[in-house]
Amino acid sequence: MYITFYGAVREVTGSMHLVTTEQDRILLDCGLFQGRRRETAEKNRVMPFDPGMLTNVVLSHAHTDHSGRIPLVTKNGFTGRIVCTRATKSACEYLLPDSASIQESDADYLNYKNLRTVLSQKSAVLSNKGEALPDLGHIKKMLKKGRHELNVETINDLMAKLRLEIVQPLYTLPDAEKALSYFDPYPYKTTVGIGNQMTCTFYDAGHILGSAISMISAQANGRSLRVCFSGDIGRFDKPILNDPERVFAETERDVDLLIMESTYGDRLHEPVADLKGQLAAVLDETLRRGGTVLIPAFAFGRTQVLLYVLHELCNEKRLPRVPIYVDSPLAVNLTKVFAEHPEVYDHETQDTFLSKGQNPFLFDPIRLVGSVEESMALNRQDQPQIIIAASGMCEAGRILHHLRFKVHNERNTILIVGYMAQNTLGRRIEELGLDYERSGRRGDAPIVKFFNKEYPLKAHVAKIGGFSGHADKAEMLRFLKQSNLRIRKIALVHGEEEQALHFAQTLQSEGYSVMVPRRGESVPVG
Repeated sequence: MYITFYGAVREVTGSMHLVTTEQDRILLDCGLFQGRRRETAEKNRVMPFDPGMLTNVVLSHAHTDHSGRIPLVTKNGFTGRIVCTRATKSACEYLLPDSASIQESDADYLNYKNLRTVLSQKSAVLSNKGEALPDLGHIKKMLKKGRHELNVETINDLMAKLRLEIVQPLYTLPDAEKALSYFDPYPYKTTVGIGNQMTCTFYDAGHILGSAISMISAQANGRSLRVCFSGDIGRFDKPILNDPERVFAETERDVDLLIMESTYGDRLHEPVADLKGQLAAVLDETLRRGGTVLIPAFAFGRTQVLLYVLHELCNEKRLPRVPIYVDSPLAVNLTKVFAEHPEVYDHETQDTFLSKGQNPFLFDPIRLVGSVEESMALNRQDQPQIIIAASGMCEAGRILHHLRFKVHNERNTILIVGYMAQNTLGRRIEELGLDYERSGRRGDAPIVKFFNKEYPLKAHVAKIGGFSGHADKAEMLRFLKQSNLRIRKIALVHGEEEQALHFAQTLQSEGYSVMVPRRGESVPVG
């Protein structure tokens, strides 16, 4: 048996690892890379193997950096199953179509932008020859339906006539819908066959709803071999979900290779117990100066935890009476998924809300924003309020439009509550904004660029690390030391190189055998 590491290797996104035996090829996760547009587009489009050779895919959880390339596999010859937990399938029913819509929208916009540039250049050349041609404003009008919708049919027709290369989406909405038909969900602690003499058992990873630690057992050359894939390990004692599982079946305790995340391999989060106090302080300070608290948040997981804590603050009379907007149709749908799976909630959630007949995520003054028109109207509001919007790394979605209206006003606060990957707008805002805060906000505000424009980052930037869905360094060590697993070797993935290497040193000092693989590297198991 061999493991080949293809994604989330010395980086965080694009989780993908291939388990190979003489008879089977099992893919662990199939995630999208995120970061610089051109670099990630190339990495996402090229699969490092023929999908038709895969036996099955084991999916640890629904986040798109773990699931987002599944439609690319299922449309290119894959005939197996996507094995996952029930809650993961429920979430993917919203996340994969949403990802497809983003792929289509991005391709349409790039085609519009390229065609507009070419037509403008041709117009300028012919105009210099004395011929009257439409100006840029007329060109834009011709390529759009109204103010916001692109005239895709006209754009594609003109690009074909001009023999321009048309940008194709990575996959389409029909591709995503087709992919969902391959999903085969199971409860935690149910052992299922995934190949010839190969099984998988899911244990609760505590990261997001449905997230799983995948225990892969196989018979190879007369030997029993076992690979444990941690997926993303959650925090201990955080709201809603159970802690990461640490008691594994006696027959699955001996692990030849643990593939383990290392996202926060050299960092410690604030204690979970301090979350409410820190959030209340940021809200109070911003709302008192008449500002908006703008929170970029992942639609799945982070948004629901925020709503849970805000609900607690509201019940405790510690939340000012201002409107709270959830401006993400995807987040609204995924909150429904949370409501459909109370069987995985922890005891505290059961006692605090469900036993009293309360929905943990919906309460007055929550306002769910649906249409684009509602979101645009919200952009123009200038009053104390709280806005939670996707995407969590500020790379796409409605959060960008809120930033455009709020980033240059010092009354407002951009609150960072999650991980921001390298080369994302969220990371730039986090680093530049926090540096500016540490300097006492002296001098000119730093500049951030998005939508091809530069904006002064005058809004305050605050960060609460305790909201992270990922275990920190101490919690990952706690998982290892408190689990009943006997581990021969650990391969660290899903961490930027500095984080992974630092955590490797920590584990080696604790007596573990550790490696940090490179992309494309294969290692034997057993």
